[in-house]
Amino acid sequence: MPSPENPVRVAVTGGSGKLGRAVVRDLAEHGYDVVLLDRIPSPEPVPGVQFTRVDLTDFGQVLQSLTAIDDRYDHVDAVVHLGAIPAPGQVPNAALFTNNVTSSYNVFAAAKAAGIRNVVWASSETLLGLPFEVDPPYIPVDEKYAVRPESSYSLGKAVDEEMARHFTRWDPQLKMFGLRFSNVMDDGDYGAFPFDDDAASRSFNLWSYIDARDGALAVRLALESDLTGFEAFVIAASDTVMTTDTAVLAEEFLPHVERRASIEGTMPLLSSDKARDLLGFVPQFSWRGWGERVGR
Repeated sequence: MPSPENPVRVAVTGGSGKLGRAVVRDLAEHGYDVVLLDRIPSPEPVPGVQFTRVDLTDFGQVLQSLTAIDDRYDHVDAVVHLGAIPAPGQVPNAALFTNNVTSSYNVFAAAKAAGIRNVVWASSETLLGLPFEVDPPYIPVDEKYAVRPESSYSLGKAVDEEMARHFTRWDPQLKMFGLRFSNVMDDGDYGAFPFDDDAASRSFNLWSYIDARDGALAVRLALESDLTGFEAFVIAASDTVMTTDTAVLAEEFLPHVERRASIEGTMPLLSSDKARDLLGFVPQFSWRGWGERVGR
């Protein structure tokens, strides 16, 4: 953890996006020296956080941004990699895959070249098999079964995780944590909740979500973990986007899927138990309080 005597500089790629803005704000509030790397400045600038325009598909730019930039900084201690085209369909499939995988490789390889051994990046819930047109092997779903990419976007995330396995094999002291974020939401989204009138429209990810502030908490806890090696963590809220009990939804939409835990209330079917056990991650926000801290 940072202190005035021991500041920690973290480069955040994609720091101008919805999750990125929450991450930058949270890290800055907790004493980190944050460098924002993106193609566009943040619409919500944080005092003291400097923006540098970087094309993540250009290895030279990434390497320079993780080592030193004149008049800005002379080193980076850790990297949070969030920069990517955030969903399928926004560009043609090959362009999405090429952009995202190239960007991740460049960040991973540049961090290695710069001697940075603390890397946290945005993997994705889509690796669990979204949009679940084929039933998951069991519920609640977790990190224990093999990834099931169903789109060019999730295939790219699968490649990212496989790359991370080998980067950490090459350097056992390296930490590379892929956070499989659920659908990121903030207060501006909660006016559309709940979705009980059209439960099918949210079945694609088993009615899950994550508040951006809790996503930022997960990032910070991952950065501060003493664990090394590659790990993947599902990061989801402690409830669903529905008021209907989750057991009722499971019976309607997943009647033949094995239940591996009791399903109570509006608990999520994307399990963050591993993140709780290894990182101490406990979601603090819910749409039910319109984003107010609920202290779960």
